[in-house]
Amino acid sequence: MQQAQDFLDECEALAAVLEGLPEAEWGRVTQFKGWTVNDVIVHLHFWNRAADLSLTDPAAFDAQIGAALPEMMKTGMRPVENAEIPQRGRALFDAWQAQYRDMAARWAGVDPKTRVKWAGPEMSVRSSITARQMETWAHGQEIFDLLGVARQDSDRIRNIVVLGVNTFGWSHKIQGLEVPETMPRLRLTAPSGAVWEYGDPASPDLIEGSAVEFARVVTQTRNIADTALKVSGPVATRWMQTAQCFAGGRETPPAPGTRFTA
Repeated sequence: MQQAQDFLDECEALAAVLEGLPEAEWGRVTQFKGWTVNDVIVHLHFWNRAADLSLTDPAAFDAQIGAALPEMMKTGMRPVENAEIPQRGRALFDAWQAQYRDMAARWAGVDPKTRVKWAGPEMSVRSSITARQMETWAHGQEIFDLLGVARQDSDRIRNIVVLGVNTFGWSHKIQGLEVPETMPRLRLTAPSGAVWEYGDPASPDLIEGSAVEFARVVTQTRNIADTALKVSGPVATRWMQTAQCFAGGRETPPAPGTRFTA
């Protein structure tokens, strides 16, 4: 399952910028909701472990998530995740890295169509590991931005682009909007220079530009106004203003100019 390797590569790219980070820097606050570097890796480690349990021990997954979700509804994610994952700094880095490496190796040999439970509807393991890559890439952006590092993306970003395309309907439903009958055309340029096209070829609406910038918009790590994407037509414009490729409650994109690489 190629997506397992893509997940591993995404994690290793983030680990590379954290490898030598001094202990004191792990408490620095990112541009995302006041989360620290510790908070970001705790979040990724918590949900990586949960996803792994959904495959290896469904009963344990049910017990963990069954207890965690009601608490998260009351207090939010941070207290629950921080209580579950006690490590910080280098100890957290080592625990997170050991787990994602072990998980990626195990998932690589699984039938991609195998179904697993999740906090919401069940899904295929291919969808689950792709979601883990997306979360790692999206939350990793907070750390790249904070440390002033320009990420060198590869064509594995396509998994996140496809997730963004596949959640066109979800992006409208979570906003309480009617799903348009026709999806805009997308003409996106990959990091390799390849051109990826999606959507309805007959649509008058068009989104054109960098595949990485499209991924940033649908993961809400950038406001559409802070990209060079060319967006034409009312359906495309509305989608890019509120796109959300991740599950959970309705979220709003960052305000223009508030998310950037330091």
